[in-house]
Amino acid sequence: MAKTSLSPQLKAAFVREILTFLKHCKSARAAATNEVARQYLEWREKQSSAPAREALRWFYREGRRATDPGLTPEHPKPVTAPAGPLREERPFTRPTQPPPAASDLGSTPWERELIKASRERGFLWRTEQTYREWAVRFARYIAPRSPFAAGGAEVASFLSALAVEGRASPSTQKQALNALVFLMQEALHRDLGEMAFKRAYPKQRLPTVLSVAETRSLFAQMNGTPRLMAELAYGSGLRLMELLRLRVHHLDLDRGRLQVFAGKGDKDRVTVLPEKLIPELRDHLGRLQGLWRADRAAAVPGVWLPEGLDRKYPKAGVSWEWQWLFPSRELGLDPATRIRRRHHVSDNLFQRALKQAATKAALTKRVTPHTLRHSFATHLLEGGADIRTVQELLGHASVETTQIYTHVMQKPGLGVRSPLDAAPASPPRSPGPL
Repeated sequence: MAKTSLSPQLKAAFVREILTFLKHCKSARAAATNEVARQYLEWREKQSSAPAREALRWFYREGRRATDPGLTPEHPKPVTAPAGPLREERPFTRPTQPPPAASDLGSTPWERELIKASRERGFLWRTEQTYREWAVRFARYIAPRSPFAAGGAEVASFLSALAVEGRASPSTQKQALNALVFLMQEALHRDLGEMAFKRAYPKQRLPTVLSVAETRSLFAQMNGTPRLMAELAYGSGLRLMELLRLRVHHLDLDRGRLQVFAGKGDKDRVTVLPEKLIPELRDHLGRLQGLWRADRAAAVPGVWLPEGLDRKYPKAGVSWEWQWLFPSRELGLDPATRIRRRHHVSDNLFQRALKQAATKAALTKRVTPHTLRHSFATHLLEGGADIRTVQELLGHASVETTQIYTHVMQKPGLGVRSPLDAAPASPPRSPGPL
C-alpha cells in the first residue's frame, strides 16, 4: 500500500475497509474467498458509502500479484487441500460474539446447505458453530472430494480415524457422529446406510471436586456480581449456560426455588435456591430494575426471546420478567436481526473471573464453572441427600450419571479407614535431603 500512487485519504480508506473485511472473515471463520467477499460487499454497501468494493478489488489484485507475478485474474491457479492426519489439523477458534447471520452464509455450497438446514430448525448459535466445525474437519479429511460426493464409508473412516489417530473420547466421537449425520442426511439429503467404524475407547474420568473449605476460599476472592454468579452456580448446581441464560421470572424467591428452562437436551427442571442468596438476589433485582428503566427510557429494543415467542408475544422482550438476570453492561448486535439490544453477560468474562479467583486462593485444582456443579452434587451426597433427589436437581436422565459422584465423596464406600491411620504411631522422621 505504501508503494502505490493513491492519495493519502484513499490509502487510509482502503486500509480501513480491508481490515474491516479481514475482521469479518475471522469472526465468520471463513477464508477470504470471492464468494465471501461478494456476500460481505452486499451487506457493507447497504451500511456505508465507503469505497469497500474498490478496496477489496485492489486487495485481491495485489494479493495475486504478490503470490504469483505471472498470474492474471482471468486465469486463476486451482487450489486443492490435501487431506492430512487428524492430529495435524489447525485448531478451531470460536469467536466470542456471533457473526452477522445475514452475511455468515458459508463459503462453499455444502456449508450453505448446512447453515440453511440448521437455521430452519432453530438451532442455537453454538450448536450451529459446532456442527460447522465438524463439517469443515470432515471436508478437509476427504479433500479434494466434496461432501456432496461422500457417503457412509467416508463418514465411518473419519470417525474411525478420530478414535484411532485423534485419540478422541467417546463423547467427542458421538458429537462428531451427530454433526455428520445431520450434515449428510438433513442438509445434503444423502442416505448413509449402515456404518461400521471403530468406537472410541470408553474412559471413566472422575470429576474435579472442591472441598467446602476450598469453595469458601474461592468465593472470598470474588466480589460483586461475579461472586453472586459463582455462589448461585454452586448453590443450585447449574451448568454454565444455564446460569448465563437465567431470566427474572426464573427466580421463585418466596418458595426458595430456581426454575431452569431449556437446559441441556432442551429440558426444564426445578432446583434448590440457596436461602443465603435470597437477600442478595433481591438487592440485585433492585439494581437491575434501574438498568431496565433506563433501557426503556432510551427506547432500547427488547431482549432476545426463544424461538416463536417474539412472534406470539411481540412486547414480551421489553417486559420486566423476561429480562436477563445477569445482563451485559454494553449493548450488542443481534446476529440474526441486526438489532442492537442488551444480551446476557459473556461466558468468557465469568470464566476469567473464576480462574483469577482460583489463582488468588492458591487452589491446586483446575477450577471451571462445571467444577462448581460437581462440588454441589458431591457435597449434597456427603451431607446425606438421596441420590435420586440429587439426580433430579442436576437434571440427569439416568441415575448412573449421578453415581459417578459417589466415587469422589470424602468417605466413599462404607467409610473405610486407611491401614496407615490404624497403625501405631511411628517415631518422627528426621529431615533429610530432597
